Amino acid sequence: MDAPATVVQQHLIDPEICIRCNTCEATCPVGAITHDSRNYVVDADKCNACMACVPPCPTGAIDNWRLVPRARPYTLAEQLGWDELPPPLDEVALAALGAEAGAAAGGSTQAVQPSAASVALQPEPAAMTAARYGSTVPPWSAAHPYVNLYGPRAARKSVRATCVGNLRVTEVGSDYDTHHIVLDFGELPFPVLEGQSIGIIPPGTDAQGRPHHPRQYSVASPRNGERPGRNNVSLTVKRVLADHQGNPVRGVASNYLCDLQVGDTVEVIGPFGSTFLMPNHPKSHLVMICTGTGSAPMRAMTEWRRRLRASGKFEGGRLLLFFGARTPQELPYFGPLQKLPRDFIDVHFAFSRVPGQPRRYVQDAMREAAAELAPLLQDPDAFFYVCGLRAMEEGVLLALRDIATGAGLDWETLAASMREHGRLHLETY
Repeated sequence: MDAPATVVQQHLIDPEICIRCNTCEATCPVGAITHDSRNYVVDADKCNACMACVPPCPTGAIDNWRLVPRARPYTLAEQLGWDELPPPLDEVALAALGAEAGAAAGGSTQAVQPSAASVALQPEPAAMTAARYGSTVPPWSAAHPYVNLYGPRAARKSVRATCVGNLRVTEVGSDYDTHHIVLDFGELPFPVLEGQSIGIIPPGTDAQGRPHHPRQYSVASPRNGERPGRNNVSLTVKRVLADHQGNPVRGVASNYLCDLQVGDTVEVIGPFGSTFLMPNHPKSHLVMICTGTGSAPMRAMTEWRRRLRASGKFEGGRLLLFFGARTPQELPYFGPLQKLPRDFIDVHFAFSRVPGQPRRYVQDAMREAAAELAPLLQDPDAFFYVCGLRAMEEGVLLALRDIATGAGLDWETLAASMREHGRLHLETY
């Protein structure tokens, strides 16, 4: 069998490990990755094996490949129906599938090369996206993260944590019902760093009778616990009652978590994430840009720096927070944020739906603070973090570009350096 002519490595996503965090789809520069309510899948007709999606994946689910006949790759419909990856095909099976595909195509088993027209129709990388500018390496001084300690392929498939706190952190009566949830792991080791996430597996089954897949949530507490010295973590969870089009839905995991009672136990996998981590070297600066529940990792970073400051054993740099929501009533942690000392953190709020006031977004607040941000863009000890809805991604990057250009800097050169040195991290969903 002429392997180079008839057999290729097809890029696939392992549905057992995937936590549906959308990182791969957001990162893919050619639009080859898509998903339904069950699985994330790769379109073999579009994938060019550029590997852009592999480093950011928090679980390694994206890094899977199977030898298949070039004329008969696994279809999207097949991948969407998987609960686990198919076993590798042996040489006999590869030959049989190749012959079957060749017969269906009129007897030819040779590779079919895409036409120039079809190549031209493949989508070009978007100009201002995380795929192009986001770092896939952590800051040089970040602590070593532990990942995938518990999950489908780990020694222990999942663990149980106990809910020890559930507090609403948006005003009662507002459209956004957001909760601060504390989970305790008891004596079970579950080390997490600021910027990492965990997977929650809701109880029950989906419409097809299959167990629910995990949902990913960023950790909102620092490395030594929501309560210092305790083996617990906190999450920031918004109750989902409508989809992106405004249609009524009831989010399975978000409603389950928001309704937790103290003493309830939760099935957890993880932790995940090895790049969206904070620096640990003295005098390093943090610029945090977020909306809604994207505040979770920023709260973790801020609280860890606050504890270090209180200890007197760490000389931290500047902390700047740009935090957006529709109204103050819908902004999580609004009250506590206003109580933080100004010599510790500089907070810039942006509200887009306050009656009688013009719409204002985080990128507007950033442009207003250009004089503060321009020197930090050039400072190798300053690290930028963006977390929230994907709709904010382009606006934030455009604001950074405009601030850099206004300061006489070449944005593309600066952005490439920030990406290379783990200074610009984007986590949008």
